[in-house]
Amino acid sequence: MEFSHLHVHTQYSLLDGAAGIKPLIGKAKDLGMESLAITDHGNMFGVPEFVSEAKNNGIKPIIGCEFYLANGSHKDRSNRIHADNAEKSIFHQILLAKNKVGYKNLSKLSSFGFIDGFYYKPRIDKELIRDYSEGLIATTCCLASEINQAILTKGEEAAEKLFLEWLDIFGEDYYIELQRHGIDEQDRCNEVLLKWAKKHGVKIIATNDVHYIESKDSEAQDILLCLQTGKDFDDPKRMRFDGDQFFLKSKEEMAELFEDLPEALDNTGEIVSKIETPD
Repeated sequence: MEFSHLHVHTQYSLLDGAAGIKPLIGKAKDLGMESLAITDHGNMFGVPEFVSEAKNNGIKPIIGCEFYLANGSHKDRSNRIHADNAEKSIFHQILLAKNKVGYKNLSKLSSFGFIDGFYYKPRIDKELIRDYSEGLIATTCCLASEINQAILTKGEEAAEKLFLEWLDIFGEDYYIELQRHGIDEQDRCNEVLLKWAKKHGVKIIATNDVHYIESKDSEAQDILLCLQTGKDFDDPKRMRFDGDQFFLKSKEEMAELFEDLPEALDNTGEIVSKIETPD
């Protein structure tokens, strides 16, 4: 069995990630992992430290970012960021760099997000991604992605059209990402995504949307969310994660979680094999 965590947030996912880079890498090493990704929200601030620490511990660093994707042009500021309507919010999109060209494009996209697209969050858009897609790998990402939100709010047919747009951009470097955190909406999306995997011949991968290192760290991460959103800890209506499962799980724990889909774990190894080790 091959497995690598390809959706991982560090403390550089500001007021959201509760995983310090050094202890994160240390835990990955203790678990016998040979590679690990960094995919912080909207920025690449932690990449130099992450790459250095990973290499020092014999772990292959996978450089990525979970970008904030504008619904429309990243320069448009007419859409409210925290609108109740998902069509007027920003989405999440994972991109991983395969090589030096991909890393440069990842860096350019990050810069565009801050220079041209900053509106509450550093945003990019799909057309920018299309223009700078060379050397990059993309996934369908998490519940907050354009694809999954479309499944939930627009229906399967409309969502599939968007899915095919992304597939057209990335081809064999586009993967269906599955997460299992015991969330009903997640299960609904996974059912549709697995249908598309068979229909369109797109490979699936398993991720755990890591935001902290151990399950016991979930409360610390929850407090960060309170600071980020300006809400009281006891506010029943505030943003919060469901459960305490967003931690760096072992290969064995992930294998148990995806016992029925072992290829979803093995395919993470395929992605790792496509990626050149950063200098």
